[in-house]
Amino acid sequence: MEDLAGIFSSRHRNIMKALVLLLTLMFYGDPAMSWDSSQFKKESKDDLRKRLSSEQFKVTQEDGTERAFANEYWDNHREGIYVDVVSGEPLFSSLDKFDSGTGWPSFTKPLEPANVTYRQDRSWFMVRNEVRSKHADSHLGHLFDDGPPPTGKRYCMNSAALRFVPKEDLEKEGYGEYRILFEQTK
Repeated sequence: MEDLAGIFSSRHRNIMKALVLLLTLMFYGDPAMSWDSSQFKKESKDDLRKRLSSEQFKVTQEDGTERAFANEYWDNHREGIYVDVVSGEPLFSSLDKFDSGTGWPSFTKPLEPANVTYRQDRSWFMVRNEVRSKHADSHLGHLFDDGPPPTGKRYCMNSAALRFVPKEDLEKEGYGEYRILFEQTK
């Protein structure tokens, strides 16, 4: 009879542990899950001004452009993803980055097309295709039709609008689902 009680207690403990884990994941989510747009609420302009550098604010909130060849990511060759500096929404992958010779980080395509929007930009006496993040509505840069195959596109982005997440930090920072992209290239 004691053996039966021991088995029941052991099984009961395992069921309770599983239940606690399940409830924890339901209420707090899995930290390795991807960025969740439903959890994002854009901060006020004043709060953004306090949190972002002056250049990040000028670029993302006032549609500015940083200097070519004098920005953080134009010559970054590490593997990882680029996310919106305001919201954290995933935007581009280093696997799609190329050296365009322009002095800005350039990509052939977005990592998550649903996180990118476009609008016509008529500033500087020309018509350009502006690229913005969907959820934070951050100005990211512009899209041109002079990129390499297979897309022929050049997403010319401002480093100040991006934050780089190295592949080794993807899980830790909540972008674990993208790790497989870099494992497939080995």
